[in-house]
Amino acid sequence: MQERFASPMNIKPPYGYSEIVPLTTTARVRLPSGTVPPVFGTMNVIPLSYAEIAVASRDYPIAFVTGDGERSFLAMAILGLEQQQNLFVDASGAWDTNTYVPAYVRRYPFCMARVTSDGKEQTERIACVEKAAVGADGDALYDDKGAELPAWQATKTLLFEFEADLTRTEEMCATLKGLDLLEPFSVQAMPREGAPLSMTGMHRVAEQKLAELPAGELKNLMDKGILARLYAHILSQLNFQRLLDRRAAKLSAPTAATTVQ
Repeated sequence: MQERFASPMNIKPPYGYSEIVPLTTTARVRLPSGTVPPVFGTMNVIPLSYAEIAVASRDYPIAFVTGDGERSFLAMAILGLEQQQNLFVDASGAWDTNTYVPAYVRRYPFCMARVTSDGKEQTERIACVEKAAVGADGDALYDDKGAELPAWQATKTLLFEFEADLTRTEEMCATLKGLDLLEPFSVQAMPREGAPLSMTGMHRVAEQKLAELPAGELKNLMDKGILARLYAHILSQLNFQRLLDRRAAKLSAPTAATTVQ
């Protein structure tokens, strides 16, 4: 399999993945069962797609994060108050079944990626898989005739739908940036035990600017379905307190949480 990918292609793995390779019909892939890969247990933020924002807002604070100097943004679910802390994964590696599991996690070890060939990024994306998940002891995704097996069909649907929906998130973020609706903010948490906690580098919708938008702009946001998601994002900020409570519970100190400012 290694020789199949010995080419001038360069494939950049997405956030949380180590090394990815194009998916082939002959690949056998070790699929997760019951637990999430260890990497997700140390991620304190995770990308959300457009359709997920409303349902994810019930469990997670949602913030907008930039990695290119505010030229573009992504919607992220905040999973922990500290680096490498996911408060929704237990010691056994299982995600809390009482909360929404983001599609970014459910699609693993698969992803879609753009390929750079001869120094030029290609417009089309290809289905890829985490290289470490490929092995002779993995599950077949296609039969001997090249037809898709059920193990792959459901995941393929999730993978392609999530990728298309992620593009809608990017378009929404571009709209918010164009309207100058995003403002930086930080969170200061004061546990009764231990040192204060601080999270920075996040952006949120500026409610005053949103309220002052011309009626035509507000109607445009409403017609596109963006306005409802903005309110879901705003209400999700209340979940920072729930993160602090969850952290205290994990430390077996239910009284250790006070307030988040």
